[in-house]
Formats: sequence, C-alpha cells, structure tokens
Amino acid sequence: MTYHPKSDFMRVMIERGFLADCTDYQALDDALIAGVVPAYIGYDATAQSLHVGHLMNIMVLRWLQKCGHKPITLMGGGTTKVGDPSFRSDERPLLGPDQIAANIAGMKQVFAKYLAYGDGETDAIMLDNAEWLDELNYLDFLRDIGRHFSVNRMLSFESVKSRLDREQSLSFLEFNYMILQAYDFLELNRRYGCLLQMGGSDQWGNIVNGIDLTRRVLDSEIFGLTTPLLTTSDGRKMGKSQGGAIWLNGDMLSPYEFWQFWRNTTDADTGKFLKIFTELPVEECDRLGTLEGAEINEAKIILANEVTALLHGADAARAAEATAREVFEKGGAGDDLPTLTLNADDLGDGMSIVQLFVKSGLAKSGKDAKRLIAESGAKVNDNALTDAGRMVSAADLGQPMKLSAGKKRHALVVLDA
Repeated sequence: MTYHPKSDFMRVMIERGFLADCTDYQALDDALIAGVVPAYIGYDATAQSLHVGHLMNIMVLRWLQKCGHKPITLMGGGTTKVGDPSFRSDERPLLGPDQIAANIAGMKQVFAKYLAYGDGETDAIMLDNAEWLDELNYLDFLRDIGRHFSVNRMLSFESVKSRLDREQSLSFLEFNYMILQAYDFLELNRRYGCLLQMGGSDQWGNIVNGIDLTRRVLDSEIFGLTTPLLTTSDGRKMGKSQGGAIWLNGDMLSPYEFWQFWRNTTDADTGKFLKIFTELPVEECDRLGTLEGAEINEAKIILANEVTALLHGADAARAAEATAREVFEKGGAGDDLPTLTLNADDLGDGMSIVQLFVKSGLAKSGKDAKRLIAESGAKVNDNALTDAGRMVSAADLGQPMKLSAGKKRHALVVLDA
C-alpha cells in the first residue's frame, strides 16, 4: 500500500492491516476529511450469534466511530430470506421469519459492546433491510431497478463464476441476492446519506454493484472498502477451532473458552492479531509480535485479555486469565472452566469416559475421543488416560472431574446434587 492517507480512519485501516481494496482511495479520503461519513456493513441473520470471523469488520466499525464517523449496522432480515451465494458450493438452507427474528435478537447483543448507539451525529444506528425489501412490488422493482443490471456482467463476478465453473447449481433465488444487496446501498444512501459500504473481500462484487446502481439511479458518489479474508499462519480460516465456531455470545461460548482461543494464537499471528483485534498502539503490537520463547506467551495473554475485555468486560478477562494460570501453572481445576453437569439419571449404571469427552466438547465424536486416548492426549484429573473402556459412575463424581485434551483444552464434569 503506497497511498498516504490524510484522514484518521484511512490511516488506521492501512496501519493496522484492515484494508484489502477500495473503489477510490483519494475521493474517500477527501470525504472523510470533509465531514461525518455514514458507513455500513451488512449482516445476514444465519445464526443466533456472530462469531470470530465477523470480529474484524466489527472492529472496523468501532474504529470508524472512534475517528468521528457514523457506523450503520444493517441486519439482513430481508436478504436472509434469499441467502448470499458468494463462494458457496450449495444453497443456504432457507430460514423462516421466526428463526430470522430470533437470530437478529441474538446478534444484536454483540454490537452494543463495540459501538455507541444513539441519536447523535456519530452515534451508531441499527437498521433491518426488511424495512424496505419486504415492501417491494416485484414488477415495479424489475422495471425500476432490474433494468440497470447486466446478466453478462453479473455472471462475470468471481463469486458466481466459480460456482458455475464447477457446474454447481445456482438458483434464480440466489442470483437475485446481489441485486437486493445493491438495492440496500441505494436505499441507505437515499434515506440516511450513507456514503460507504464495507465488508470482506468476498463481497467486492456485491459492493461494486451497489455503487454502480446508486450512481445510475441517484447520481450519488459513494464508495466501497473491503477487508482481507483473514486466515491463520497455518492456512486455516479465521474463526474456526477444533470444537467448531468461536461464538461471540457468552451463552454460546463461555468467556473463558473465548479467552483461551486467543491465548492459543500461533506465534506468527500474535502481532497481526494484536493490531486487528485490540486498540493497543501499533508500535506496541509490533514490539509484542517480535517477542520469542516464553515472552511471546505473555504477549498472547495480553492479546487474550484485550480482546476478551472488549467483548465480555475487564472482569471476565481477569477471571479467565486467573483460571488459565491456575490450570496451567498450578495444575488446579479452575472455577471458570467449561462445565458439564450430569445427574444420577444421566449416569445410570455408568457412562463411558469416551462419552464424557464427547459431551464436554473436548472431542467431536467417540472415534475422535478414542484416537485422543490412543495418542496419549487425554487426561483425567491431570493423570494420563489409557483405558478407552473406562466407565464413570456417580461415586466417581463425588469431586468434580477434570478432563483434558492436550495441554490447552480442559473441562469439568460435576454431579448435580
């Protein structure tokens, strides 16, 4: 990146590694200098919680507001009914209105942790595109909006082309998604003066469509900015772990497990993640990222504390660190570990240790648990587990039982009195 920005927001985007591409660096930079820029990111309601894969763009919205501009979080109550086909091999399952509403309610919990909502000039606002999409008249929409879209051009976008090149079906329903997303940008510009759409680099085609449509219909100059698709140094997609998605809602993933995810960052990713997911000065992030040996582990603890404090609060971050130190340094059980609570009926005449590893989330399946035991990666109360056929009875749970998978993943099993 050779562009030297004048605005605080563009400087932050470049220095901290948030910027993949922009439709017009100079013109957007000038707009950011000239006044408050309303900017949006859209979120389809496909799950009850956002996950770590969304966190980079949530931080972009937070920095936007810190730099004196107005974030818009657009919930996809309308577009979720269609489903974004971008870079997918198959159609998303269609959700009903009740599930979409429940998912939006769950996702809303996260945004208030990062953004200040209100009626002020730079206060964030939350909107739902169902407000305008649900009211569309199909024939009017085709005549007024559809005529601006070239099917030839839509087929050339990589997100669609890759699907068709693999000879995988793309339904007419999904094909409409990019038109609806483009229409969102038009409506946000018309209703709220929104000048900028942001999103992951996989959204580039959809963003460009919205800019082109808004220029044609309203003759407005608007902009697009994308963030890089984030992968870890070993090539994995950000946000996935051995146990599944890293959810941002505390009722779907405990603050301790969230903290532990960041503590387990690889050495090579630590500096990069500090710049993207915390607000520590760039120079400090670079310094921490170059540490080696035992010192890099302290940098990872700083990363875990900073990220967890933003989402769950400073108290939760301190409690997670205390639990981790007790577990790792003192061999203790830790009060804050993920806990599986069983009663006598659950146990019956006994439950296999393999089942306990699966139920506690430390193994994906019985086969996975047996492999863990066979490879000497499983422990019970800090003692190596070698017998995959071991049965656990209510009497064994007079004290909480600590299960460990490898050195970094732990859970407690307790008997409900």
